[in-house]
Amino acid sequence: MSAPSRAPPPVATAPAPEAVKPDPPAPPKKAAEAKPAPPVESAPPPVIVEAPEEPVVGAPEEEAAAEAEPPEPEGGSGPPAEAPPPSRGLGGADTSAGSPPPPPPAPAPAMPPPGGGTAAEEKKDGFDIVPIYYGTDRAEAATEKRLDYGPNRGRKLILGQALVTVPKTHVQPQIERPWAIKIPYFDITLYEEDEDPDKHFTMKELKAQTREELLALVRARLAKSERFKDHAIVFVHGYNTTFDNGIYRTAQIAYDLKFDGAPFHYSWPSGGGLSSYTYDRESSGQSVPYMREFFDLVIKESGAKKVSVIAHSMGNQPALQVLREIKSSSPPGVVISQIILAAPDVDRDNFENIAKEISGLASGITLYAASNDFALNASRRFHGGVPRAGDVPTGGPLVLPGIDTIDVTAVSTDSFGLNHSGYAENNALINDLQLLIQTGERPPEKRVPLLEKVGTPAGDYWRYPAQR
Repeated sequence: MSAPSRAPPPVATAPAPEAVKPDPPAPPKKAAEAKPAPPVESAPPPVIVEAPEEPVVGAPEEEAAAEAEPPEPEGGSGPPAEAPPPSRGLGGADTSAGSPPPPPPAPAPAMPPPGGGTAAEEKKDGFDIVPIYYGTDRAEAATEKRLDYGPNRGRKLILGQALVTVPKTHVQPQIERPWAIKIPYFDITLYEEDEDPDKHFTMKELKAQTREELLALVRARLAKSERFKDHAIVFVHGYNTTFDNGIYRTAQIAYDLKFDGAPFHYSWPSGGGLSSYTYDRESSGQSVPYMREFFDLVIKESGAKKVSVIAHSMGNQPALQVLREIKSSSPPGVVISQIILAAPDVDRDNFENIAKEISGLASGITLYAASNDFALNASRRFHGGVPRAGDVPTGGPLVLPGIDTIDVTAVSTDSFGLNHSGYAENNALINDLQLLIQTGERPPEKRVPLLEKVGTPAGDYWRYPAQR
């Protein structure tokens, strides 16, 4: 994310957090009291104004590479992006709705006619409301404002529904959030813009649900689905992602896809901090039994006739383990529609072994990879130079039987948070994801004619042509 010039921060030692797109700066409204944490260095770091001028989408989590050992927090070069402040619901001051959002891309022939569905459950004058059905094994966090979940492990599955506001002025594929002036490495907020649902993604409501309550809500939602009839998606976030950020990312994907099916999110207890890479790696692994329980609920009890799974970055590690268990223990006929693996931060050899075991579980498996993903490059160095499954090294991306590998280096990967450089923004991946989930059409060039097919001894893969 771009911002006024800033002095370089202290060297980070873990991958960067997923940046969430704030709005342009507004006149200061209030100053939050500062609670300094123990300083990391003797000299205080520079004040950082988080108010980018260019649209940059952060994804649930990622990492900017540094010349340090562990991956640096996601966020590209420059200081790591702060996680968004706790949601305050609709307490922000109202403003008039901005100009209407840009028109959606022209649908491909296989798409239904326009107006066949929307992710919004409810529409207001300045914003829409998108429901997200969540599962988490995070422990509840102490807060006076509302229910919240922190980085600690709860060691049990909790279910619930989040209602997220999406402003009518939303620009795809951003996540508009309030901007702030903060001092990195200290718990000091000098200024924080008020949340406004007419301008920002906000948490209108967050409520834990019993299994029966949640399933009733999901089935009612599916009964009204049109564009994505009886379809559910499950999004699993990656490294350094707070609970709120994961919910916002799921809402952004559902909204930009015009997904009127049931959007689910699984939130494992990521540390959400600058040095939490090792914690996150172990934490994601211990989440497998709870994630498996959640996947079983979605696949077997929700009433969805199609289920697609989107796993991002480190979230691929537990998600692939769960899918392997489902394949080995489920009776024939339990088939997932699409498995989408975005920038998997997984050892290549392990990935290849698991890919063989889950073969046939889904109608299709797609791997999005990139050579300019700072997070994966840093992770590779952290793991002794062993390439990650989402890398595109000199020899090319990972190509395996039964998996469509797409090299997205040439286009923006911000839609999934694969890359946080902000060097380019377009909707190529969102458009492909929409067609992939809706039609399942293969090979990829049938969905996206501009893709180039590249032959290798291991098989074919596809790539977006370099932009001029």
